Amino acid sequence: MALPELHPLTEMQVTCHTASVGSTPIAAHARAPFRGKILKTFSILGGVISAADAAIATAINGTAITGGDLVIANSGSAAGDFDSAVPTGANDVNEDDVISFTPSAATGTAIPCQFGAVIRRT
Repeated sequence: MALPELHPLTEMQVTCHTASVGSTPIAAHARAPFRGKILKTFSILGGVISAADAAIATAINGTAITGGDLVIANSGSAAGDFDSAVPTGANDVNEDDVISFTPSAATGTAIPCQFGAVIRRT
């Protein structure tokens, strides 16, 4: 089956993991492998969020990525849920910049989650 969109070789995905987006949230961090622009941020949930949506703030070296924040809805949440956002600004990275994903607001204990960003080399 053909892919709906061909991704050029100048794009790369970086990922990181947190042990909890629940009641005791733990931030996760990834390293930018080269200079580029973040095209998409995403999350893949590892369990069920019990009562409130999880808000994931995204940043590059502590500066918020405009439009890059994620919301993981608790309604119907389950392991494997995928959420993404398309940044609209403040999404340029240099090699070795740190991309952070900081969860808050969710409930439930020790809900793991994988975060990532798609970066296009510039």
